[in-house]
Amino acid sequence: MICEKCGSETETVKCIKCGEEIIKLGPYCYFCGTGLYEKTETETDGADFENRILCSDGTCIGVINEQGVCKVCGKPYTPGA
Repeated sequence: MICEKCGSETETVKCIKCGEEIIKLGPYCYFCGTGLYEKTETETDGADFENRILCSDGTCIGVINEQGVCKVCGKPYTPGA
């Protein structure tokens, strides 16, 4: 695919969901939003995102560690908060 700004050849990928041939600008298709690449174990550092417990403080973005406290703010987890 030719770049509209500079006229040079650009790298493209085909979206795995919508099938559009798009310029490789990032990890998501800019037509449908689907992730273009499957994550490997090394990319996620073994994190289990489906089973994580988010911090019960409504303003914190951290997750609860094995000791029951938030990795970011250090507050103990309060179920139902």
